[in-house]
Amino acid sequence: MNTTLYATFDGEVLRPDLPVRLPPNTRVRVVIETADEEESNAVSFLDTAEGLNLEGPTDWSSRLEDCLYGEADRAD
Repeated sequence: MNTTLYATFDGEVLRPDLPVRLPPNTRVRVVIETADEEESNAVSFLDTAEGLNLEGPTDWSSRLEDCLYGEADRAD
């Protein structure tokens, strides 16, 4: 059985934040990964999109339909 849980180290023991459903004296393997490290690895969508170095017209937002579907024949 694999379960992820959060716990706090009080200087002596790890104390689970929520009750753990295990019988007393059950041996488990513990892998320590601080929650701060896990959260700091998150990358926002905007950071990812910016890193793609996409090329295109500077007025995408005002000409979205043209950019998606091609230049429309206009009688402007």
